[in-house]
Amino acid sequence: MTIQLRNPSTIAPPFSCYSHGASVPAGASWLYVSGQVGATPDGIVAEDPERQMELAWDNLFAVLTDAGMTVTDLVKVEGFVTRPDLVPLYRREREKRLAGHAAATTLVIVAGLAESNLVVEIQAVAARV
Repeated sequence: MTIQLRNPSTIAPPFSCYSHGASVPAGASWLYVSGQVGATPDGIVAEDPERQMELAWDNLFAVLTDAGMTVTDLVKVEGFVTRPDLVPLYRREREKRLAGHAAATTLVIVAGLAESNLVVEIQAVAARV
């Protein structure tokens, strides 16, 4: 059994590469990934927003890999950016990283994150069947 992505024909299709919902069969192993930010392994936050996006995704995938999971195990991804002009950059990086896997996703523009120099945070839920 695998994760089933849900896009009912009775509602508008997704605006980009994601699904409206995802179902996971009973008995799956679950992983909840805390919000990952654009920081290097030594804790340095990148100044460039594009580099922050790359590092945030690198960090999320490092947690997946540590749990023995891959991109296709992602059920839900939630992104938070601090400015509307970052949305296209976030979407471009998300679509590159998810490589066609249309997990359920949310993207929210927020007033700020835990540290004032952060422009992106990404959290996720994954399941291995």
